Amino acid sequence: MNAISGAYDWLTTGANWQGEKGVWHRLAEHLYFSGVALGVACLIALPLALWLGHIGRGGALAINISNVGRAVPTLAVLVLLTLTPLGRQGDLPTLIALVLFAVPPLLTNAYVGMREVDRAVVEAARGMGMSGGQVFTRVELPLAYPLVMTGLRSAGVQVIATATLAAMAGEGGLGRIITAGFNLQDTPQVVAGALLVAALALLVEGVFVAVGRVLDPMRGRA
Repeated sequence: MNAISGAYDWLTTGANWQGEKGVWHRLAEHLYFSGVALGVACLIALPLALWLGHIGRGGALAINISNVGRAVPTLAVLVLLTLTPLGRQGDLPTLIALVLFAVPPLLTNAYVGMREVDRAVVEAARGMGMSGGQVFTRVELPLAYPLVMTGLRSAGVQVIATATLAAMAGEGGLGRIITAGFNLQDTPQVVAGALLVAALALLVEGVFVAVGRVLDPMRGRA
């Protein structure tokens, strides 16, 4: 309980929120890493997964290849990248590691969502004279939307949590609060940093749920 009460005191101390080492600055860094990595992962995974799901070929191979990344610890990837010439490129190693971590859930869910669309519905749409593009945008994509959003939400939360490891490579983010606490042997600060990461992950989860409901193409349909 001392650590919890100490963490509360740390979080309610205004000085800990100010300056380059303060919570607000670290939060901005954390959101930058997470947002850029998730955006790049979406640009890579979603078009590929949706297209493969639409044509019904090559998806299993793509998923198996992407899932290899899940077997490799993100921290190991980050350390290896920092030892290469990329390590001199600032934030690039961290962003690459996070992108590799975010691609598998995005790719898998989007592909599975497309393939689980009822084939009878697809054939009926084609029988009505819809083109391939119309079947994709008006039938397959709306029906696959829930699984696509589940993958996006899962990837977003995982990236938020994993971006904490950026501190291990000397980068910014909320993880720096945790590592600084370890270096100072300040357990309340470590707990406070962990609580901030957990709270941010829960907030992002809630935002994705709300956005998913608002943008649902099937919303309001009978």
